[in-house]
Amino acid sequence: MSEPLVLIPGLNCTPALFAPQAERFGHDRPIVFADNRQDATIAAMAGRLLGQAPPRFALAGLSMGGYVALEIMRLAPHRVSRLALLDTSARPDTEEATMRRRRLMALAEEGEFDKVHDALWAALVHPSRRDDEELEGIVRTMMLETGPEAFVRQERAVIGRADSRPYLKAIGVPTLILVGEEDAITPVDKAEELQAGVEGAELVVVPECGHLSTLERPDAVNEALGAWLAR
Repeated sequence: MSEPLVLIPGLNCTPALFAPQAERFGHDRPIVFADNRQDATIAAMAGRLLGQAPPRFALAGLSMGGYVALEIMRLAPHRVSRLALLDTSARPDTEEATMRRRRLMALAEEGEFDKVHDALWAALVHPSRRDDEELEGIVRTMMLETGPEAFVRQERAVIGRADSRPYLKAIGVPTLILVGEEDAITPVDKAEELQAGVEGAELVVVPECGHLSTLERPDAVNEALGAWLAR
């Protein structure tokens, strides 16, 4: 079989975030999903994954998963054969974003976890998908499976994440940067910054797509990932 593909879900997400990709690529290569629900730092998430992953693998992460992927590139670049950063950023958290996260964490800690989905949903997807009940059901189910305690840990990790921009130039593997054209959480300019920092990186902007590209536009994402895996 081909080299293993390690997939790192984002905040409040489970392996269901990559269901279309696992179906497309799982026939000819092992698929490994990272567990981001146990740890309260990005470094600990990366360490847990490195302890469970194959010796060498292709690596893809979306949003918070991208933060973990960049940490892995600092900790163990020799184990990664190629890198895909989906709807993510190399920048640390802003003060404004941290304040929003702390408000959501308070909801989760006060027994109002359902309100977290209501607060995030409109920003997660393209405006044309906000009334998509099937897609929203998948996102809500992932949130419930993550649970409030793990969500708070994840938010704490995201708040404390490192600035990865100084390390981008050290990445020396085939790299795909992919972003939804109307991603409201990590916009196209953040993807462009990643592309500029990683020598030889390819940038793919997915039309009519928000932050959850793997679920919103799986065919376009799979096409980009297929080309990346073949590079």
